[in-house]
Amino acid sequence: MSTVPDLLDFDELLSEEERATRDRVRAFVDARVRPHIADWYDRAVFPTELVPELAELGVLGMHLDGYGCGGRSAVEYGLAAMELEAGDSGLRTFVSVQGSLAMSAIHKHGSEEQKQEWLPRMARGEVIGCFGLTEPNSGSDPSSMTTFARRDGDGWVLNGAKRWIGLASIAQVAIIWAQTDEGVRGFLVPTDTAGFVATPIAPKLSMRASIQCDITLTDVRLPADAQLPEARGLRAPFSCLNEARYGIGWGVIGAARDSYATALSYSQTRIQFNQPIGAFQLTQQKLVDMAVEIEKAQLVALRLGRLKDAGRLQPHQISVAKLGNTRAAIAIAREARTILGGNGISGDYSPLRHAANLESVRTYEGTDEVHTLVLGAHITGFSAFRSTASEGAS
Repeated sequence: MSTVPDLLDFDELLSEEERATRDRVRAFVDARVRPHIADWYDRAVFPTELVPELAELGVLGMHLDGYGCGGRSAVEYGLAAMELEAGDSGLRTFVSVQGSLAMSAIHKHGSEEQKQEWLPRMARGEVIGCFGLTEPNSGSDPSSMTTFARRDGDGWVLNGAKRWIGLASIAQVAIIWAQTDEGVRGFLVPTDTAGFVATPIAPKLSMRASIQCDITLTDVRLPADAQLPEARGLRAPFSCLNEARYGIGWGVIGAARDSYATALSYSQTRIQFNQPIGAFQLTQQKLVDMAVEIEKAQLVALRLGRLKDAGRLQPHQISVAKLGNTRAAIAIAREARTILGGNGISGDYSPLRHAANLESVRTYEGTDEVHTLVLGAHITGFSAFRSTASEGAS
């Protein structure tokens, strides 16, 4: 019996090329992630040895065109994100930070020289990037950031702090967003620049097989060409966040699906009262509810992917998937754990790990509350944000 729900023949909605991309990433996760993820998570280790393999797999900046990037479709990128997160949210987060945030910022807002310098090496996994927007006192409201870049002759001097910045301690380049006398601007900061310090955050109860850091910027001196010339205002970082949010809408389905598959398999072999627990009505109800929600989430994600490939995807539509699919995935992971009983708290089973990771996923790239209000503004025509925040959120 298949442990991947396909009640609606979802595969028929995919092209042969899309299925091939999905299956290739799924095989990689099965071979290189599943045998080790419980140990990595337990030891709070991100497997940096996988970075060259992920580059070889073609998933670093896979949806970007040119400069050594994959140029794959939005749907293919989404399917890859789903398979990576079926392994662990931390793995999909690495690909998201590298491709949808750091590389996307350079691709969207950088000069031709910056693109030529950084993107090919990042696609090959030779350079790791990070994306510094969130601050210790500035999360959902990035307009309140205090990191400041002042002009100093022909160059810039940055001072400030960032928090919860993925990959910062292993990155070679950071995209840092800062206030200036002319508004918010983006900067390319090599992490070996004097005054740049990244410190991993520990201990963590979520995303343990991943890296998140505090960054301090103390008189970080940059040349004039460190500025991303096309990045002006909050719309610039938000255009990158929307790329990441799109991937999340797909990725969380993988965590949900893996939780469901684990619970289904367990229910077919765990004997209680002289029969498999999968034969009981209450267990079947749980499994059916999970499978139906996964099918719905896949259809939402695919619709967004088709819109994105057609160049018609709107930010509020991304919020539908980021909010709805993530919320459903958390509920599925938690419910799957109940089928496992006491064994569900063991690292031998994935649902509780996925549930813990998803608490981070539902927070980053816009909390439930932020995406609710983005959709509320679209539905009613009234923004519940301050004017500066709503400009960025839209």
